[in-house]
Amino acid sequence: MKLIDKYILKKFLTAFFFVVVILVTVICVIDLTEKNDDFIKHDLGLGEILGYYMAFIPFIANFITPITVFIATVFVTSKMAGQTEIIAILSSGVSFRRMMVPFMMGASIIAALSFVLTGYLLPNANKKRVAFETTYIKAPYQFNERNIHVKVGPDSYAYLERYNNNSNIGTRFSLETIRDNKLEAKITASRIEWDSASSHWIMRDWEKRELQGMKEEITRGEAKDTVISLTPRDFGTTYHLQETFTLPELEDYISELKFRGADNIIIYEIEKYVRFMSPFAAIILTFIGIIMSSRKSRGGSGLMIAIGFALAFVYILFFVFAKSIAEAKAMSPILAVWLPNIVFTFIGLFLYRTVPR
Repeated sequence: MKLIDKYILKKFLTAFFFVVVILVTVICVIDLTEKNDDFIKHDLGLGEILGYYMAFIPFIANFITPITVFIATVFVTSKMAGQTEIIAILSSGVSFRRMMVPFMMGASIIAALSFVLTGYLLPNANKKRVAFETTYIKAPYQFNERNIHVKVGPDSYAYLERYNNNSNIGTRFSLETIRDNKLEAKITASRIEWDSASSHWIMRDWEKRELQGMKEEITRGEAKDTVISLTPRDFGTTYHLQETFTLPELEDYISELKFRGADNIIIYEIEKYVRFMSPFAAIILTFIGIIMSSRKSRGGSGLMIAIGFALAFVYILFFVFAKSIAEAKAMSPILAVWLPNIVFTFIGLFLYRTVPR
């Protein structure tokens, strides 16, 4: 690595972390102001509040990574252009493409760190953050769905008329075993109760019917333990649940939802694709940021920087719009998530052709 590479890379990474600290500080102050009444209402101590923000800070810092990388790129590049450093570098025989290398190296380092954090480290912190918010910030969750059908095995299907997530009791329960489109057995119960001590369900006032050809065997009882692929977690709040899974956990959960035939899989698929897409967004915005702020003009570089920020803002709107379309199932989730990156890659390449060498 040449001296000029170390010089640019150091300035770029320093600016990036400076921008992250400033923006995260501002966001935390605003967030604290908004949630202060909830903290007072629940009489939370300083330790509990600090514990929450220890999980909130890395989450929000990673969340704003693409835009902070872009701001750092614009800040460093425009400052170098204003001090004629870029002109000096290009005049010395270094090509514009070569000058971009340390910027892209820095963006790649940040992108790789973001991917590792999002995929494997942050979900554990998000578990604490989300649990804190559902307990103290959000209104108490109440499961209100009725007539719940769940596939709990290759040939087993469970039904509940209602479920109370406060008492962990389901009413009018049935469990059917169907093979080759034929009903082989059916268990019904007036209710099922979750036994947290043994981690299984207890059926109350149950009746079991087994079909053997033309014969039917019926057994009844007052209470019976049963183990099925269903837990109270499946009836709990899904508030930011996708953010609490590591990548392997997210893959397993998506497979579980597909097995059950759930209709909310799209949310978790989008989350998976975003974790792969977001690091590339940082690299693409860095590329555009260098191009838009590397020129020095008599009127200053303000116009080009403003255009660059406008492009970054459009990128964010584009991503939000495409994500909403995917959630509405009007577009493939992987295409919707990657479409902004694809479009802005071509925009960046077009702008690159206009840069004087």
